[in-house]
Amino acid sequence: MEELYTLAREVGRGSYGVVFEGHMAKTGQRVAIKRLPCISPECIELYLQELWVMRATAKNNPNVIALHDCLLQTGSRTLEPLRSGRLPLDLVESALKGIVVCTESQTGQEDRTRSDTHLSRRKKNRTDLGGLFGSRTKSRLRTKSESDVFRCERQEITNSGLSRSKINERTHSEISKTPMRTNSGLSRLRKRPEAGLQGEEENRVPRRCCALWLVMEYCDGGDLNHYLLSRPPDSQRNNSVVQQLSSAIAFLHRLRIVHRDLKPDNVLVSLAPSGPLVKVADFGLSKMCVVGGLGARGDDSLTRQHFSSTCGSDFYMAPEVWGGLSYTAQADIFSLGVMFWAVLERITFLEEGSTEEQLGAYVCRGRWLMPLGEALWENPDLQVSVPMKARRAPPLPPPPGQALCTLLLDMLASDPDARPTAAQLECRVRVAMEEDAAQ
Repeated sequence: MEELYTLAREVGRGSYGVVFEGHMAKTGQRVAIKRLPCISPECIELYLQELWVMRATAKNNPNVIALHDCLLQTGSRTLEPLRSGRLPLDLVESALKGIVVCTESQTGQEDRTRSDTHLSRRKKNRTDLGGLFGSRTKSRLRTKSESDVFRCERQEITNSGLSRSKINERTHSEISKTPMRTNSGLSRLRKRPEAGLQGEEENRVPRRCCALWLVMEYCDGGDLNHYLLSRPPDSQRNNSVVQQLSSAIAFLHRLRIVHRDLKPDNVLVSLAPSGPLVKVADFGLSKMCVVGGLGARGDDSLTRQHFSSTCGSDFYMAPEVWGGLSYTAQADIFSLGVMFWAVLERITFLEEGSTEEQLGAYVCRGRWLMPLGEALWENPDLQVSVPMKARRAPPLPPPPGQALCTLLLDMLASDPDARPTAAQLECRVRVAMEEDAAQ
């Protein structure tokens, strides 16, 4: 692979890495390039999991982010393309041994400093109700302690090509969006030709694995929060978003991929003449499942696969995840229900220290907001009111119809078995919208 990628500007930075807007030098095609520094076995495990999932999804669904290329950085200006279907063995070794193999110390120290700074600025996870009206007030939103954030995950069956061993797992979102900043000058990432790489596979010498670079399709509409909240409410647009997301999760679950961190920040939007095209992204916490043998497929087998690690973001986590219980792919359905409710009614909240609204449903406790999953964990018999009774000032879209309200309540059931599967959800979303439109 001989083409060169040009980095134009930084568009996102988080606890795991940096995302750049870039271009293919030969074609000029705009792409998103994510640099993931290989500074710890825990980070490397998440990177490899994301790479494996994105390769599995390929470009088979328009509502899932597409991976164009993957490169392994082995020097300050040296990148090697990874052949399709292969994992970088040096990084696999690092993840399994629990130590980073031949990493570049200076680069690692710089990136670790950025990561620690980001983590130290994480806010508590309960928001004052006054934030709904624009005031910056104290937050009571509870975040997991650092020991929980890096808690050791129990043995979980995956087909990612890694050992079925205990590997620490972070619960933070991989890339948190920040205002775009332009780099001074343009950088070119040079890649070695493939000649000679096949011979190295047999007698591999430990090398410096500085970073993993993922080249993905570029989404010019930003994330779902930014896209929807920067525009006036529109029922037709909201319904389109809900339908596309249900299609994306049905596709992932058919491939036995459980996302485990669904939220508006992890849904990107590509602008098209026919309307917004939403794409599920950020698969660092996802799992690929093997259930009932190699030929097993479908939601029925997927709901029998249990997970134990606490993953996700507080406002979107299912009650069973909040409670530290084992959970299944049905946790994705709950997270999707929170998103659907927020999108259809434009329900938002503010976190302390932030002036940017975020889409998300919750339960009011006096003047405090409690994540819906936490409230249902504490009281499984809690009666959820859809549409929401206490609503923000206009402009607001009309409330969802009766059929959609019933579907939302089913998705937000405290009992995971009472929620529809992803395949059932895709069908029910379409039927509910048709019924509400006919009334």
